[in-house]
Amino acid sequence: MHGTKITKLSPVVHLDLDGKAIAEQLFKAYLKQVLVDGIFHADPHPGNVFLTQDGRIALLDLGMVGHTTPSMQNSLLKILIAISEGKAESAADVICQISEKSKDFDAQQFTKRISTLVVERQGQALEDINVGRTLLDATSTAADSGLFVPSDLTMLGKTLLQLDEVGKVLDPDFDTDAAIRRNSADLMSKRLNKDASKGSFFTSLLEMKEFALGLPVRLNKIMDAVTGKELELKVRAVDADLMMEGLQKIANRITSGVILAALIIGASLMMRIETTWELFGYPGLAIVCFLGAAAGGVYLLFSIFIQDRNSMKKAAREHKPMRP
Repeated sequence: MHGTKITKLSPVVHLDLDGKAIAEQLFKAYLKQVLVDGIFHADPHPGNVFLTQDGRIALLDLGMVGHTTPSMQNSLLKILIAISEGKAESAADVICQISEKSKDFDAQQFTKRISTLVVERQGQALEDINVGRTLLDATSTAADSGLFVPSDLTMLGKTLLQLDEVGKVLDPDFDTDAAIRRNSADLMSKRLNKDASKGSFFTSLLEMKEFALGLPVRLNKIMDAVTGKELELKVRAVDADLMMEGLQKIANRITSGVILAALIIGASLMMRIETTWELFGYPGLAIVCFLGAAAGGVYLLFSIFIQDRNSMKKAAREHKPMRP
């Protein structure tokens, strides 16, 4: 490949070079690689970008190549459009959909942090705006919030970070946000044309045929289950085991209280019955019931106190801020 690195172009060449058009062409080509073709050059630093003798861009060193699936391509396109248009909530929703969530993930807090990131980005000057840096900051924010983002998103952020540097070399006033908005319609149509291939069309027809043929049988089974009272609805609650454990503890405490109350009432009634066996000058069986009720009440109060104190300590440990 014969040409010159864009970092070594002389000022004279820059005068005759339409840097804006070449940067636009390069950015559009990269978006097509990532969002349509599904395979892209993942290391576009200025040293790997040549300007050929006939004024075209050549990419060198394909040692690092990224791959994106069709579903990930759609998600990445949504994220890029949302960030370029300043729609933080839309970007946060798509990132949540494609990421794995941890137990400590707070969706509302994550959306607020992404909104802050996008607002700060809109306040920057044109020469400081960097789509790749914004994507990397978004992935870092997601990781801090308890989201495990796909590696495709991180690699795309790194690629666009380097691509922005190349675009600024060719044209210092190049607006990546405007380039995304200009090319989004064309990219969307190419995505639709790629998805609407003959193979996918015939596959959809076969699935529709199977669905139409099997629909009457499925409806008959559902109606038979409804009329035969065999239809069951299963609800899977979040933390159902923990909830059931708490309900069981409440039921145990109520049962213990009822038993203790019964012992006290029974002992009070037996106090009026004279028996040959006495204890402390009172009927023996009644005193035994009183003592049993007193011991049970003390034990119940002690267990409640201990359990509540342990619960408070556990809650304090979970909400204790981590030291840097």
